[in-house]
Amino acid sequence: MAPPQHFRRSTTKTPQSALKPIANTRNTHTHITQKHNTLSILIQNIAQLLQTEEQTRTHIKGSDMQHLSSIKNAYLWIQHDRIADFGTMDDMPPLLPQIADTTLDAKNKLVLPTWCDSHTHIVYAGSRENEFVQRIQGATYEQIAEAGGGILNSAKRLQNTTAYDLYDSALYRLTEICRMGTGAVEIKSGYGLSLEAEIKMLRVIQQLKAASPLTIKATFLGAHALPTEYKNNREGYINLLINQMLPQIADEGLADFIDVFCEKGFFTADETAKILTAGAKYGLRAKIHANQLYYSGGVQVGVQQNALSVDHLECVGDAEIDCLLNTQTMPTLLPSAAFFLNLPYQPARRMIDAGLPIALATDYNPGSSPSGNMPFVISLACTQMKMLPNEAINAATLNGAYAMDVAPSLGSIARNKIANIQIINAPSVAYIPYSFGSQLTQTVILNGELI
Repeated sequence: MAPPQHFRRSTTKTPQSALKPIANTRNTHTHITQKHNTLSILIQNIAQLLQTEEQTRTHIKGSDMQHLSSIKNAYLWIQHDRIADFGTMDDMPPLLPQIADTTLDAKNKLVLPTWCDSHTHIVYAGSRENEFVQRIQGATYEQIAEAGGGILNSAKRLQNTTAYDLYDSALYRLTEICRMGTGAVEIKSGYGLSLEAEIKMLRVIQQLKAASPLTIKATFLGAHALPTEYKNNREGYINLLINQMLPQIADEGLADFIDVFCEKGFFTADETAKILTAGAKYGLRAKIHANQLYYSGGVQVGVQQNALSVDHLECVGDAEIDCLLNTQTMPTLLPSAAFFLNLPYQPARRMIDAGLPIALATDYNPGSSPSGNMPFVISLACTQMKMLPNEAINAATLNGAYAMDVAPSLGSIARNKIANIQIINAPSVAYIPYSFGSQLTQTVILNGELI
């Protein structure tokens, strides 16, 4: 499937105004925009229309995650950017095929919401395959970080990369994940680790929001690691985050959320609470990197801070599960990071059986998960974490939307929700994780427009 026209790179110059407030950028590519020339789309003869809701929910938890509502032999009617109606073909109003601007036939295919990837780092400068080789040779994630690799390696590269080049490469990655069915994505900063570079990253994300048809949320992750120059001055860097970065970010409206890497060797539970409390004063809700490598206390801090999500969670026991039960915090699992780093997988089965909800996300980043392939994440969830296919689809759609705070408008097939839809060439739900190496997403519709 060729990249959609409004995603393609070209040599056409971009007007200077298109990239404001990004400064000192080169104008060599077309600024992508969402097309708005289709008023209505009818998808008919759908083998199965998945994740349908007559009454919308914010998320799905526990045993309910095994149920994926669906309609066989269905139609879906889209007007402008919204889902207008759906049902069985027998109940389809006979005038719809006559008045539709575009009609698609989904015979023998699945139709469902696009994936909501609630944890990525896709604005970055350069790959880190040299560290991949080091891990093959036995180096650990912590050893690479202590030697100046990992996050610090990415930060050094990003600080020396122009905003335009960051924008251009991230736009390419958005194209890539869209073709695999992702329609909403959260993007974090955190590879800047200085006032200037963090602001640069967040401005790039702001421009991606304006340019891309994907729904994008921005997260300030200045507390991703300690910069080398602050290695012996932790309090100095935290003060920089709180007293200089946060005020400017708030003043420019650059972030939706705030995040901290609460982990041994990075930020402690107490430091995490301090940073998140400061972010809350600027209206930034918490999201936490928690318990990836150790039992860090990040889950408990997340619940205390009313975090929207706590992410990673390779290290989860009874205390963490009990802490998360009956809270508003979504446990978000990133199995492709565990896969790539050869870490133990998250105990998803145990968490769901205890009554928790689960969201799935890719952690797309250059060091520990260099892929935005949500179908592969769904496959890992099934094969390695023993999630059932229905559970994994729920985790990658509605629960992922919750973890981005977009569940009222995305993540399910419900009337008046935004029409972010994918048509998948698969005979059943189980075929999606089963056929993990195939490109199954055939058609993507975002904001009611064919992409």
